[in-house]
Amino acid sequence: MDPPKPAGPNYITPEGHERLRLEHSQLVKRERPRVVQEVAEAAAQGDRSENAEYIYGKKRLREIDRRVRFLEQRLDAAQIVDPRQQTRRDRVFFAARVQVEDESGAAHSWQIVGEDETDAELGKISHRSPIGQALLGKGLDDEIKVRTPGGERIYVITDISYGDLTSCFC
Repeated sequence: MDPPKPAGPNYITPEGHERLRLEHSQLVKRERPRVVQEVAEAAAQGDRSENAEYIYGKKRLREIDRRVRFLEQRLDAAQIVDPRQQTRRDRVFFAARVQVEDESGAAHSWQIVGEDETDAELGKISHRSPIGQALLGKGLDDEIKVRTPGGERIYVITDISYGDLTSCFC
């Protein structure tokens, strides 16, 4: 079963789009042909009902095909947003890199990205996440409140940048 489709546009950065495109290409041009060859070799061995390589290979082909279909849907629906093209740099919009400070004075840095690009370890959060939604449209020194499982958190925006490493000191 494929994951549910999100409501609204599938925004993605150029880097995220390229990563999905490369994954799709690798699956179609390398991984799938290799697994098809392995399945063919396993099938040639005879009784398929007790052939673990054949059974596993067929399962892996289904997984690859499912992922390829998902990637094709996401790539077809993708709306690429290049942060370097953002003309209004005094507010947080999609693809912005945002520096914030929490109530204890700890600094955090997040980039607002599409759902296909999120990576908490790299500080990439979805524009649909609670923090992402709270940040969108805000400006320098604005305070945001976010409900988390541990309670409400308050952050102050200390910097906004858009891919060209120039900060907004608005």
